This record gives sequence, structure tokens and C-alpha cells, in this order.
Amino acid sequence: RMLHQSMTDALSPGNEVKDYYYYRSDKNDGGYLQELVETCQHVLGSSSYSIVQHHTVKLGSLYNDLQVHKHVIEEERIPRLKNWFENHQSEWPHLEWYEFSACTGSTLGIFCLVSYTLGGSMDKRLAEQVERSYFPFMQGLHILLDYYIDQQEDEEEGDLNFCAYYAHEEEMKKRFEYFVKQTHGEIQKLPNAPFHQMIHEGLVGMYLADRKVGKLKNAKSFVRDLLKVSGKKATFFYYNTKMYHKLKPGRPL
Repeated sequence: RMLHQSMTDALSPGNEVKDYYYYRSDKNDGGYLQELVETCQHVLGSSSYSIVQHHTVKLGSLYNDLQVHKHVIEEERIPRLKNWFENHQSEWPHLEWYEFSACTGSTLGIFCLVSYTLGGSMDKRLAEQVERSYFPFMQGLHILLDYYIDQQEDEEEGDLNFCAYYAHEEEMKKRFEYFVKQTHGEIQKLPNAPFHQMIHEGLVGMYLADRKVGKLKNAKSFVRDLLKVSGKKATFFYYNTKMYHKLKPGRPL
């Protein structure tokens, strides 16, 4: 947890920089992490960041908690993640524990909050709406897609994959579609909604175009149905990313 405290401190101008490697044997990074924290604090301290700090620290703390509970010995991992979710389940009763974990694993909301702040267009109402628009659904969709394309790889290597906890493929597809629809609805409430929609559709299109998807069972119908519900731009990103992978330099013929 001490290592992940660096994120909280980076998002909290005025926090004292700490020895983040205190409990680790590999301590020497040449001062890189402490310098990174100080740089973040300096940049955020020179803006109207105080308006959004509550929101960024909240999202950052959830991310930190996920990393702490996920990177433990295997026997403890799932019980810890389930117990952690129980503390938040009343706020997010429509999510399963593995979906909540996925939602906390993205930093998109933090980047969006900071971007608006540094652009000089942040106020209290917008800060609240950005958090609601990105968490949980946009962030959850981001990480669930990431786990989706890694399913075979994670199974072979014995790694945790949140997609493995859906009862069957049809349930997983319906939940992905639910996340897509919820994300679409929430980001319409933001200024510059077309920009956020592009991020949303770009995530779907580019992840589904990954070469690893072709190795997955029933991938063709999954991709088709998710692109259909995600919109035309998602399909645009999908085919353009596929073409890029096909033509990019260095790819064996």
C-alpha cells in the first residue's frame, strides 16, 4: 500500500513526499517516483485544482485499493476483493464484485478531471458530472474490454481475469452491452459530449480489433453484437485498427 500511496500524494498538492519503497527490497529507482510525485503536485498546485481534488483522490483511492487487494497471494485474492466490494455494494447494487473491481482499475476519470481543470473550464457541478459520467461505466467498460481480449492468455498463465466470473458468454455479452448503453447515456450529460463519445466508441473499436480477439471462442458474434450497440464510429475505429495491424511495418507477411 505504501507504493500506491504515491498516487494519492501525486493528486494531493501539499502532501509530503514519502519513501514509497520502504517495504520493498528493490528500492533504488534513482529518485524517479518521488520526482514524478513532486512534478504532479507542482502542476496541479498551480490551477483551480481544489475544485476536483475530492473526486480525483476518491477515484485514485479506489484504484489503489484494487491494486492492494489484487496483488496478494492467490488464496486471499478473491475473498479480499469480495469483502472490499461489500463495503461499496449499497452504492452500486447493480454491479457484481468483479465488475466493480474492473471499474476501479481505470484512470480515465482522473485524466478527464485534470484535463478540464488545466483547461480552465472546471467548476463544482462539472466535477461531479465528470465523475458520474466516467465512473463506474466508462471506466468499467475500458477495463472489461482489456480483460476480454486477454482471456486466453490469462487462462494459460493462470492470471486473474474478471471476465472468467460471468456464468456464460451470453451473460458476459449482455453485461458488456449494458455498460456500453450506460456509458453512452452518462456522457451525453457532459459538455463536448461528441468528444467523450469518440473516446467511448474508440475504446470499443480498438480493443475489439486486437489480434488476440481472433483466438477467442465465439469472438465473431461477440464483436458483431457489441459493435452494433456501440455505434457507427466504433465500427469505423474497429476496421481502421484492423487495417493498421495488417499493414503496420514489421508485421510478418
